[in-house]
Amino acid sequence: MKTKKLLSLVLAGTLALSLTACGGSDDAVASIKKKGTITMVTNASFEPFEYKDGDTVIGIDAEIGQAIADDLGVKLEIQDIDFNSCIPSLTSGKADFCAAGMSVTEERKKNVDFTDTYFDASQMILVGSDSTIAGGSDINDKTVGVQQGTTGDTYVTNEDGSNDVKVKEVKRYTKLTDAVSDLTAGRIDAVVGDNFPLKKLQANNPETTKLLDDALTTETYAIAVPKGSNLKDEINSLLKKMQDDGSLEEIFSKYISE
Repeated sequence: MKTKKLLSLVLAGTLALSLTACGGSDDAVASIKKKGTITMVTNASFEPFEYKDGDTVIGIDAEIGQAIADDLGVKLEIQDIDFNSCIPSLTSGKADFCAAGMSVTEERKKNVDFTDTYFDASQMILVGSDSTIAGGSDINDKTVGVQQGTTGDTYVTNEDGSNDVKVKEVKRYTKLTDAVSDLTAGRIDAVVGDNFPLKKLQANNPETTKLLDDALTTETYAIAVPKGSNLKDEINSLLKKMQDDGSLEEIFSKYISE
């Protein structure tokens, strides 16, 4: 009986240690420094935050990502994936952080941790230049395009009934640019998306689109990391430093004139 009891205690202790390790006690920062590379996931169709210049991902988040890598003394690897796959990449351990103009939401907090916020944003409506849609209530009974998995998708789908929107159909795209292409072709009535990316897309299609003034939501962007990752504290320290020394504002000014 004593032998069985001792064995049970040993097994219980081993299990407890195992569970502690699985619960996020590993030092993510030390692991990143050891391998010499930090992996960032994003969706590079979201100008000015992330977009392609040839084969290179550039933009606000790309520069912040590079600053994170430089601060840790490692190489930055950026993976351009579907926005809807960014959080699964973190939860599966395939990436160290996501910088993708990602708004902080309670639903997302269930799966990832967020750093301090670094940008204020909103959802807005882009329509055809001759459209009679003038505000949020006018997209009811219309076909509206969104980028899949975004807060614009959540707002327009309105599954929880948190707003008054009741569209006829939600068309989901992996890229906002594809939604705008369908808008200019007359296949959808409006596009709902983040304000600055929509401003860039409207500027690229000035004769065929117009951006409405009304903001549907107010949101904040932050960087997402796996649950329990101590990388969050490192990034928060860097963001504060960049805010204090003005380097974060310099990045914003480089890509956003307003």
